Amino acid sequence: MKHDFVKKMLADLRVELLDEFDRNFERKSFFTDPAWKDRNFGRKGSLLTVRGGGGLRGSIKATTGKNSVNFSSSLPYAAIHNMGGTITVTAKMKRFFWAKYYEASGKVKLKKSGGITRASLRYNEEAEFYKALALMKTGSKITIPQRQFIGHHPQVDVIVKQVADRNFKLIETHIKSLLNPK
Repeated sequence: MKHDFVKKMLADLRVELLDEFDRNFERKSFFTDPAWKDRNFGRKGSLLTVRGGGGLRGSIKATTGKNSVNFSSSLPYAAIHNMGGTITVTAKMKRFFWAKYYEASGKVKLKKSGGITRASLRYNEEAEFYKALALMKTGSKITIPQRQFIGHHPQVDVIVKQVADRNFKLIETHIKSLLNPK
């Protein structure tokens, strides 16, 4: 009985917390903390919510252990966004930035009147952003601001208490029904 109770409570916590961590992407902040820093170019909003909710947001998985719930992402950049930090520019990164520059600069479209479309202006900003990164010296540092989406927060404690209270109430009701059969 004890094992079933713990298993059910952990399963409930897994669902509730996974849902709340997903909502952090809608809030564009970690619960009630300040909003995530916007991206450095182009469209407004955080990089974490790009691609219609896929990418990092869609990669978050939760598993229950014997006495725990663990949250993870298989994406290599998840940790740096969750915790923030610096990365060192490598030659491989510079090649990637050049590729992104050429991809973005190839999207420029002209209006029939000869002007540049609004979408093309955004791509120009994106292309210039990647060009600036590609021109950085190998060994340079890039600072990634913290955009936490998983971890401990006072709101997590509130959710844990609510789930525990609900589960204890179910046990209490079950015990009362055993003691007072009709």
